[in-house]
Amino acid sequence: MKIAVVGATGLVGHEMLEVIEERNFQFDELLLVASERSVGKEMTFKGKTYKVIGLQDAVNQKPDIALFSAGGGTSLEWAPKFAEAGTVVIDNSSAWRMDPTKKLVVPEVNGDALRIDDRIIANPNCSTIQMVLALAPLHKKYTIKRVVVSTYQSVTGSGKKAVDQMMNERAGIDGEMAYPYIIDMNVLPHIDVFLDNDYTKEEMKMVNETKKILGDDSVAVTATCVRIPTMGGHSESVNIEFAEDFDVAEVKDILANSPGLVLEDDPKNNIYPMPMNAHKKDDTFVGRIRRDESQPNTLNLWIVSDNLRKGAATNTVQIAEFMIENSLVY
Repeated sequence: MKIAVVGATGLVGHEMLEVIEERNFQFDELLLVASERSVGKEMTFKGKTYKVIGLQDAVNQKPDIALFSAGGGTSLEWAPKFAEAGTVVIDNSSAWRMDPTKKLVVPEVNGDALRIDDRIIANPNCSTIQMVLALAPLHKKYTIKRVVVSTYQSVTGSGKKAVDQMMNERAGIDGEMAYPYIIDMNVLPHIDVFLDNDYTKEEMKMVNETKKILGDDSVAVTATCVRIPTMGGHSESVNIEFAEDFDVAEVKDILANSPGLVLEDDPKNNIYPMPMNAHKKDDTFVGRIRRDESQPNTLNLWIVSDNLRKGAATNTVQIAEFMIENSLVY
C-alpha cells in the first residue's frame, strides 16, 4: 500500500499525518508531496525523515491512494493525472464537490455509495461535515423540511496566515493580514467570497453540499457563516424543521447512538460542546438540544467539531480506510 499526502507541508497536511499515525493507518510506503517551492524540504514522520517530492514525481510513482489538501486549482489540474495512473484521490478542496460524476462523502452518512471505479472522491466542506453527521439520522427518522444554520468558525479554517494574524494582533505585532479587518476581539460575517445573491461561497457550500450528501434536494437550507477569533474547532447553531413531530428524549437517544457523534447535553451542570474541548478530537459533539417553541416540529441544537480533524484530515483518512476495508482500491 503506497500512500501520498499532497499538500503535506500545510496545516491540513500536517493534521493528516497526525491522524494517520494516531489511527495506525497501515501502509508500506509514504510519499510527502507539495508544490515546487517545498520540494526537497525534509519532514519527519514516526521517527523517519522524508524528502518532499513534487506532483509529477508522485504521479510517476503511482500511489494507491492520494490524500489531497493543496487547493482547488492544484486539484483540478492534478487529481485527474493521479486518477489516470490508477490512484484513488480523496480531495479536500471544493474543486470536485458539486461535480455530478463525483461522490461527496462522509463515511458515517453515505460511505455505502462508494464503488471501486470511484477514482476521485470529494471531501465535503468542514462546516457541512459536522452538520450532516447530526442531520442524517434525524432526517431518516423524522424527515427534514428546512435547516437554518449559523456558524461560528475558527481562524484555523483560513490556514496558517489567519492564525498568525490573530496571534500577532494579540501580541500587538503588525503583520500580514489574512482578513480585510482585524479578527481578534472581533467577528466577521464573511467567509470566502460574496456571490451575486449576497451569500458567501461558504454559505452556499453548506446549502448545496448538504442536499447532495443527504441525497435529497427537497431539504431547504439557509446559512450564515461567521469567522470568530477562536482555535480548536467550528461551532454551529442549527434550527431544524421536520415534517413529523419528535420526542426530545428520543432525539437525544438517536444522536447519542449515531456513529461519529458524542452527546454533550446536560445544561443543569453546564455541559455542552465547546471548541476548546473538541480540539484534536475526531468526534463531532452535539448538545443544547431543545424544542423550538416558536413553531411546530422544530428543533434547536448546537454542533461543535475540530475543523482540521473531522472537518478535513480525519474524514479524508476515514474515506481511505473505508475504500481499503471494502476492497475498493485496485
